[in-house]
Amino acid sequence: MRKKIIYIITKSNWGGAQRYVFDLATHLPKEEFEVAVAFGGDGSKDGKKGLLALKLQEAGIRTIFIQSFMRNISLIQELRAFRELRQIFKIEKPDVVHLNSSKAGGIGALAARMAGAKTIIFTAHGWPFLENRNILARGVIYLLSWLTALLATKVIVVSNYDLATTKRMPFVEHKVVRIYNGIDLNFPLHLQSGNYVRDFFPVGVHITGTIGELNKNKNQIVLIEEAKNDPNMYVAIGGAGENRLFLQKKIEEYKLDKRVILFGFVEPLMVLKGFDRFALPSLKEGLPYVLLEAKAVGLPIVADRTVGGIAEIIDAPDMSEFSLERMLAKTIAVYKS
Repeated sequence: MRKKIIYIITKSNWGGAQRYVFDLATHLPKEEFEVAVAFGGDGSKDGKKGLLALKLQEAGIRTIFIQSFMRNISLIQELRAFRELRQIFKIEKPDVVHLNSSKAGGIGALAARMAGAKTIIFTAHGWPFLENRNILARGVIYLLSWLTALLATKVIVVSNYDLATTKRMPFVEHKVVRIYNGIDLNFPLHLQSGNYVRDFFPVGVHITGTIGELNKNKNQIVLIEEAKNDPNMYVAIGGAGENRLFLQKKIEEYKLDKRVILFGFVEPLMVLKGFDRFALPSLKEGLPYVLLEAKAVGLPIVADRTVGGIAEIIDAPDMSEFSLERMLAKTIAVYKS
């Protein structure tokens, strides 16, 4: 009899956590697992479904839309989301509830417990209490993260950095396992020419590129500031998000519109070959997929080794630890344990 897996994630836009859910949901052996994915919109009130929803639909994966999921905290919305999730778990009766993202983790773990779910897995894609916040906020977020880990029957972390952090949480050490994110190691074979990027810049210039959601944690502003101080620096920034208007205004203020370009959402396959080096100025990370892809391509990398699992990628002697096949096999082993 097939095991029934339900993945839960707060937002259905496209980012690292969403890609993780998509890769697992679409690669589990269909003869062994029945899969569904439940998600919210883009994080705003009454937000619309994002790219994850479209990709899952195209792949034939059953989806469940959770209207009450929002990124910002609202007690009424959290209660609605809790009721929705508990009802889903009671109706679906999954063998495994696999939670992703902090909000889905906390609310989902409690709802799954109250609905009688026996196996509750939470994947921490970088702990939110490690973000640059005031000490009170970090303390509250740590407490909520710890409670999520306590309610889960197994906690997956995506780097040794987060493994060490999680093992310091009281009563959690025995349930945590590290499973690296994985990519198709044939990725470089599928790269496009990179002209999508290069055609926007003068011929022969050295292009620093980055890809990621446009938000404070990804810290793209530092590249704009560097370009302001270096007249020979050209920057391609791929990604969409809440900080786009802020970044565009800075580019205009510094008169950098010929040297710094926001490309919007792009697939790494389209642009990585157009970069001369890859920069990841993030302040907080789990184990970034795009850095795995930049390393697989052989690009020079500029990133802060102290952030999340960045050093683990940079220092890896080869890419074998980061294969999609290995990530899938280790996760299936957790589902069956």
